[in-house]
Amino acid sequence: MQGSLWADAQNQGSQARAPDIDLSELETLFSTAVATNASEKGGTKRASTVSKPEIVHLVDMRRANNCEIMLTKIKMPLPDMISAILALDTSVLDNDQVENLIKFCPTNEEIEMLKNYNGNKEMLGKCEQFFLELMKVPRVESKLRVFAFRIAFSTQTDELRTNLTTINDATKEVKESLKLRQIMQTILTLGNALNQGTARGSAVGFRLDSLLKLSDTRARNNKMTLMHYLCKLLAEKLPELLDFDKDLIHLEAASKIQLKLVAEEMQAINKGLEKVEQELAASVNDGAISVSFRKALKCFLDSAEAVVRSLISLYAEVGRNADSLAQYFGEDPARCPFEQVTSILVIFVNMFKKSRDENARNAEAEKRKMEKAAIK
Repeated sequence: MQGSLWADAQNQGSQARAPDIDLSELETLFSTAVATNASEKGGTKRASTVSKPEIVHLVDMRRANNCEIMLTKIKMPLPDMISAILALDTSVLDNDQVENLIKFCPTNEEIEMLKNYNGNKEMLGKCEQFFLELMKVPRVESKLRVFAFRIAFSTQTDELRTNLTTINDATKEVKESLKLRQIMQTILTLGNALNQGTARGSAVGFRLDSLLKLSDTRARNNKMTLMHYLCKLLAEKLPELLDFDKDLIHLEAASKIQLKLVAEEMQAINKGLEKVEQELAASVNDGAISVSFRKALKCFLDSAEAVVRSLISLYAEVGRNADSLAQYFGEDPARCPFEQVTSILVIFVNMFKKSRDENARNAEAEKRKMEKAAIK
């Protein structure tokens, strides 16, 4: 304090005294305002906002959050969603949405937890409210899986029918191509000529994979392969055979189809249809809530059964034809299955076309060379 204005004021006495203050006036002007009824009401209101009851979450928070995100993408009231499910309404819900609904069907544990909850259900979170709506529908997950099958059915069966038809068409084209038959006979004749005087010189046929060796067998001058020679021979003697690949328009597409996957697809459709039949039978005891569901499902089942029956018939035909393709070339279907036959044939066709085109280019180049020589 020493040397400060405060110390000086103490020493100067009355010269530095502050004036007298009217305390009553000061209090009137500057005292803390007394709370009015309005402010008390305001305080009460703020307090009630703070103490508002919190939303009750029973489901794991991560699962609940993901469920709520899923629901925001569907964008419809929960009762409307349930109605769309029970009506199998594909104009309201698409396949992705139904698949997501299946993922968020309540588990047995979650169902028990919600059943045992005795609090105010209106205070439950959005996920819990969604689960409660689903729980009103008997076997809701089964119904959703039936719905998903219903949505995918047309695309699934159309794709399967396309693959089955492609296999049948390719098999028919190969077996009915007279040009391919003549080329195979020509290859056999070439092979017998090359093997003349040996035990293999009088063969009545050859293994299908021998076709892949035609481009490996080279002439002594190393300028052409046996495939080039085959194309040269045909160009000179039977030029109408050179475009035999045009007979086999479905061969390449068929070579990309795996019969095992086709079988699995056929099995999946049959199992899906069985699930539909089971759910239709079970829903008889659901009561009023499943009336529209049963009507829509019965209508779908009637048309779907007819489609599947025709597919089963076509599938059986494909099985016979696939085996007959290997047998057509003298092969055992067990050792040389359909996929292997078509793969070999596609490679052969491509090698043939490449050699045919190379021969044509070489012949054109030789022709130009001779023309230039003649001019000189």
